[in-house]
Amino acid sequence: MKKFQAQPGFVVQAFRFALDPNAAQEAALHSHCGAARAAYNWAVGWVTASWWQRKAEESYGVPAAGLTEWRPWSLPALRKAFNQAKHTDPRFASWWEENSKEAYSTGLAGAAAAFDNYAKSKQGKRKGARMGAPRFKSKRKARLACRFTTGTIRVERDGRHVTLPRLGTIRTHEPTVKLLARVQAGSARILSATVRHERGRWFVAFQAEVKRDLVRVARPGAAVGIDLGIKTLAVMADSIGEIRTVDNPRHLDAALRQLRRTSRVVSRRQGPDRRTGRKPSKRWEKANTHRNRVHHRVANLRARQPARLVPEWPETRTPPRRCRSLVEPTVRPAPPAPATRRRRGGPVARPCRTSGRKKRETVLKPSP
Repeated sequence: MKKFQAQPGFVVQAFRFALDPNAAQEAALHSHCGAARAAYNWAVGWVTASWWQRKAEESYGVPAAGLTEWRPWSLPALRKAFNQAKHTDPRFASWWEENSKEAYSTGLAGAAAAFDNYAKSKQGKRKGARMGAPRFKSKRKARLACRFTTGTIRVERDGRHVTLPRLGTIRTHEPTVKLLARVQAGSARILSATVRHERGRWFVAFQAEVKRDLVRVARPGAAVGIDLGIKTLAVMADSIGEIRTVDNPRHLDAALRQLRRTSRVVSRRQGPDRRTGRKPSKRWEKANTHRNRVHHRVANLRARQPARLVPEWPETRTPPRRCRSLVEPTVRPAPPAPATRRRRGGPVARPCRTSGRKKRETVLKPSP
């Protein structure tokens, strides 16, 4: 499939907002994400079944012309096969109508991409580490996510609600004015929306085509060097000689202390054990949910720290990155050489009394 290309003067940008769904909407979100996982597992089993069938036939001596045909894994082929199987397959026949078609399309698209990456990696056409064959997703470990590309996808005019297919209007935890203003001005167009569950909270990310105007910088010839540190977050110096510093925010340290406390609480509860099959207690699940929220906050704080460097230097538009600073380094004196210590004993050569030859023996010397 062809990749989407933005229009000249436009860029593809993501806008992410936290959601506050009610009980019914949260159950629907779980159902859509579970449907995407079920469709993915169906596609993996449907394609690999032909592989195992061919191996079994080859072991019985069936000629190549009589082997079972390979099942295609392209997205259109998977969609066509799934639409025929969902009416008769007992895994989907009773509940597939409860979710949007985009939920099943999300799983099928993921399976098609996984098989494509595996084939390219096996043929040497894909860079990076070698990829294995796609495997089934576990209900306990799989990440909850679902993508919507068609249907009603919009940001409401009040700036506090979003509308998604089959899910309806969901309240957002934060205002959506930064996307709503662009949509109303005609400088942005929503392409798709992806809902995801991370660390105990639901999020929606809108993929939009946004118009970007060229911004003329005040000093185009100026160069800025940024030196990142621990005590001071950054020291910035430009080619003119002006030096600015950014203090290291301490809110991350407070969040890390809170994370240590919540982790100790989780360790004192009865958690799951795979070896014995023990299930976690309700108190452990509650404490683990609280710790995941703190984990989420710590991750956000770490991601926001480098972003502060660009409000500091708006005229240069230099992205924050680790590089050599233009500040003259402080010349530190070399550490003094360690004082030589006389050895109390060691092999020395002395002439022998009888033969006159030098004989090596150990003689103890008095300490200074």
